[in-house]
Amino acid sequence: MPEPALLAESLSKRFGGLQAVADVSLALRPSEIHAVIGPNGAGKSTLINLLSGDLRPSAGLIRLGGRDATSLSPEARGRAGLGRSYQKTTIFPRRSAFANARLAAQARSPRALAPFRSADRDDAVNARARAALAEAGLLDREAAIAGTLSHGEQRQLEIAMVLATEPTVILLDEPLAGMGHGEAQRMIALIGRLKAGRAVLLVEHDMDAVFTLADVLTVMADGRVIAQGEPAAVRAHPAVRAAYLGHEADAAA
Repeated sequence: MPEPALLAESLSKRFGGLQAVADVSLALRPSEIHAVIGPNGAGKSTLINLLSGDLRPSAGLIRLGGRDATSLSPEARGRAGLGRSYQKTTIFPRRSAFANARLAAQARSPRALAPFRSADRDDAVNARARAALAEAGLLDREAAIAGTLSHGEQRQLEIAMVLATEPTVILLDEPLAGMGHGEAQRMIALIGRLKAGRAVLLVEHDMDAVFTLADVLTVMADGRVIAQGEPAAVRAHPAVRAAYLGHEADAAA
């Protein structure tokens, strides 16, 4: 079994008297999709924000690429190989799809802070941007203004921007939210391709997508892990089926 690209040990987060995440441990390994599910308020969003550095844990340890990343900023974690998408699409709507991807690629460039160099003349940055758009299925839309893209294409663009930073770990926060069937199927196919050489964490409410994609499944409730392991084993757990999957699990069986 490969070493984890990202390891969380006994993570906890308290907001005053609220224990949002309590003693959560998980390992994200290359070439695996690790899905996290649970009802609203289970602590999933808090967990992904802890892993990305948007929140600091009250207790616990995060290791990224074998080094202690617990206190690193989101920017430092990005430079160390972690990329994430958000529940709400975060793009530059007035720029082209290519410009969005190029800006993301430029952030990882050694010349990112070079004030007298034109970014559009950096061949390596441009190549990374186009490769990211191609992997996300948007190369033929590179000239389109991002704000004119469909909802599904905008989510693809956000993933292209993540890919342009050349991450080893990708965190996806409800990437299928608000999509129609066709767009969702394209996104599922894209997420399935993302794990090639990368570790992927997927937080998602679409159970059909989760069971299609997940290699490892974690179920949370009230900030705690109640089941973790191979999806078939977790899905067969009576408490999980009754409380969190219900009829959807029976339909998918």
